Amino acid sequence: MSFRSKKLLDAAEGQPCVLCGSVGTTVSAHVNSVALGKGTGIKAPDYYAVHLCQVCHDLYDGRRGKLTKKEKEDLWTTAFIRTVARWFTSGLIQVK
Repeated sequence: MSFRSKKLLDAAEGQPCVLCGSVGTTVSAHVNSVALGKGTGIKAPDYYAVHLCQVCHDLYDGRRGKLTKKEKEDLWTTAFIRTVARWFTSGLIQVK
């Protein structure tokens, strides 16, 4: 069973995209890596989701433009680091 958290996913709503800063279409976009839990018809765990606007999400998922494997990995890494930082600085995730 994969980790699911509506609270983590909903945290993207109303936030600026962690890559371009656009506001209004930001959603939680899951990683597209089999190594991190993605499979056919299966999303990766929700803790591998980042806050991307529709344009950046489409770019990452390959619906817009064409990224090399390295560019896609770099996009994901940058977005993930920024999203996790947001989770902590916003208080969504707290260390007890």
